[in-house]
Amino acid sequence: MQELLADFEDLDELYRCYMAFLREGGLFVKSNMRFELGTTVSLRVTLPDALEEDVIQGKVVWVSPQGAQNANPPGVGVAFGENSQPFNDKIIKLLGTSLNSDKPTYTM
Repeated sequence: MQELLADFEDLDELYRCYMAFLREGGLFVKSNMRFELGTTVSLRVTLPDALEEDVIQGKVVWVSPQGAQNANPPGVGVAFGENSQPFNDKIIKLLGTSLNSDKPTYTM
C-alpha cells in the first residue's frame, strides 16, 4: 500500500485541503506521484499544533495532474475510510465556522 504524508502548519492550508463534500470527509494531498482512482493509500497526517501524526487509510477519489487548467497544485484527494470518523471530527472541530466560508479550496 502506498503512503502519503500531509503536514499542515496552519488552519488555512487545512481548509484548502479538506474535502467536506465527501460523506466520511477527506483530504487533498499535494503530490507529484501518480495514483489511479480507487487506490487504497495510507495517509500520515500532522494537523496544525498536533504533537503526533494520525495514520488513516482511505481511497483516492480525486486526481489533479501536473499543469491542471485551474493552476491548483498536483495531488490526490483521499476519502477517509469508515473507521476514520474520530479523525474527521477532529478536523471539523479545528476548522469550526470556516467550513461555511466561500473561499476556494484545491478541489472545489
